[in-house]
Amino acid sequence: MQDSLKQEVLAAAARHDVIRAVAELYQSFQYDIDERRPLCSASGRCCRFEEFGHRLYVTTLELAAFAAQLQNHATQWDGTGCPFQHDRLCSVHPIRPFGCRVFFCDSTSTDWQHDRYEHYHARLKELHQELFVAYHYVEWRQGLVECQLVSNPSPQPSCEGRRGQSLSLPQLPL
Repeated sequence: MQDSLKQEVLAAAARHDVIRAVAELYQSFQYDIDERRPLCSASGRCCRFEEFGHRLYVTTLELAAFAAQLQNHATQWDGTGCPFQHDRLCSVHPIRPFGCRVFFCDSTSTDWQHDRYEHYHARLKELHQELFVAYHYVEWRQGLVECQLVSNPSPQPSCEGRRGQSLSLPQLPL
């Protein structure tokens, strides 16, 4: 899948309609955030995946939009957490993927987050069909490494779990 994902992401990243569609989806979601106003304490816990006990998954379109907007962003990364978190803050906040946008530490917004995630992820899947972009759903760091947006850290590969199991998910049918 590695070469296929990279080729599909790079091809989609060169398309203005793809970048515009993802930006419009993110803007629509921002209206939902503005209406709900969930609490973000800027603790940075959401970016420390292993410590906080979660994973971030992205689609082909999200990786493409991210790749198209990423500006020569050199990063030192040890293979844990998000490679773009620096000093507890997101260094790519304006272009972060949807999963980052929907995650809040606010315990009163858990149901809202789940509902919004399902709604907008369904829309992302529709956009893949409408824009004729192959749908892949991969762990964020694995996708970054496969698309060569970050270097694979040594000695611990970013796509390995604690016991060496792969964290990638199979391509889901549309």
